[in-house]
Amino acid sequence: MEKQMLRATLEAFRQRNELKVCRQEVDLTYELGAVLKHYRNEVPILFEKVKGHRMPVAGALFGERQAYYDMMKMTPKNRLFKMMAAVASPQPVKHVTKAPVKEEIITTGIHLEKMFPIPKFHEQDSSTYITSGIVALKDPDTGKTHLSVRRLQVNGAREVSVLVASPLARQQYAQLEAQNKPLEIAIILGYDHSLLLASQISSQLYGVDKYEVDSALRGEALELVSCHQIDLSVPAHAEIVLEGVMPPRKRKPEGPFGELMGYYGGVGDHPVAEIKTVLQRKKPIFQTAFPCREEHLSNGLIREMELYQAVKNVAGVADVNVTVAGGCRFHAVVSLHEAKPGEAKSAILAALGSNKDLKQVIIVDDDINIYDPEDVELAVATRFQASRDLVVIPEAVGSGLDPSNGIRGVSDKMGIDATAPSGEMRQKFHRAIIPGYEKLDIGRYFPEEK
Repeated sequence: MEKQMLRATLEAFRQRNELKVCRQEVDLTYELGAVLKHYRNEVPILFEKVKGHRMPVAGALFGERQAYYDMMKMTPKNRLFKMMAAVASPQPVKHVTKAPVKEEIITTGIHLEKMFPIPKFHEQDSSTYITSGIVALKDPDTGKTHLSVRRLQVNGAREVSVLVASPLARQQYAQLEAQNKPLEIAIILGYDHSLLLASQISSQLYGVDKYEVDSALRGEALELVSCHQIDLSVPAHAEIVLEGVMPPRKRKPEGPFGELMGYYGGVGDHPVAEIKTVLQRKKPIFQTAFPCREEHLSNGLIREMELYQAVKNVAGVADVNVTVAGGCRFHAVVSLHEAKPGEAKSAILAALGSNKDLKQVIIVDDDINIYDPEDVELAVATRFQASRDLVVIPEAVGSGLDPSNGIRGVSDKMGIDATAPSGEMRQKFHRAIIPGYEKLDIGRYFPEEK
């Protein structure tokens, strides 16, 4: 029985009766993506019949917060500390010589769109896109492996455009380009929650090997195997690996593409990767993700860890939530243990300074459920006065993924102090409760609700 990567994840979903299996044939152009979106990209689906292909497709595997907790044996309370411990104390990987992902090694006749069921999601998308590919590359200075999820526009039989966004990847490509040398990359498909979460650790943490962070997160050594033609290692139990090189000074137009927050990203000239080898299982499952939801949730979980670390230096933090509705990067809610005078304002400043993407943070007390938008709105409605509790920072550095930021290149930041006052006045804000409500078994009264 598989313990790592996609097949282990699918089996775990099956065991919990959480995997939907679609046996109706779906078209890769719009239809498959429409089905994923219908379920808000939160319900894992295995499409057994895809028009024009025999290969099944798995999607929406990583779009729901509770799945991360269940798959990685975390809880809402200990998740931040488990992630911080994995970054602080990475664990060794295990290198193997034989691996399922190398059951088939293909070097000739590669044609990506004929070999793999690659979807087209939106009306104005420039091409089909590989949306769930984890791109692996090696830091030439440290020898450590860097991982990141990149969108990959299919340009032709064996070429994809690579949206190079991380500072480390940009730096490496620029350095090799100056030497007229190519950058080797491996594109990994068919992974699990642990590898995806590890891939979202900031590339600016010098010397961190994301494979070793993955080993720490999963509680056992990640099994790796060497690539066929390039000097990289990849997960042994992945479904598909595309080995490639990014040649120097070769760029092609990329986009538009339905991006973050449901807007189209613009057109730009980006580097390309030439695929030299395909590694795959004998009967691989293709992995896809509806654009900018699944990997962004994992990124949001890592941002929560960073946000918690930043705010705890100035205030007593109970929990943090980088919200899905805010793109898992623009909006956050922070709860504090009975805030002392000035702590909420300090928490706002620390939060907004923790990441350039964050535009809005709401600070609440720990009696507010920060994962319930209605409860957060209640705090704002009853504990916030704009004349004294609003903090606005105009024209700061923002995210290029924010359409409003792109107009002028800067972003206004806002903090809302929605905490109750300290001292005797706090008594006015005690929540009315029903003793025993949280233990209510509604099935006793309405059996059909069970």
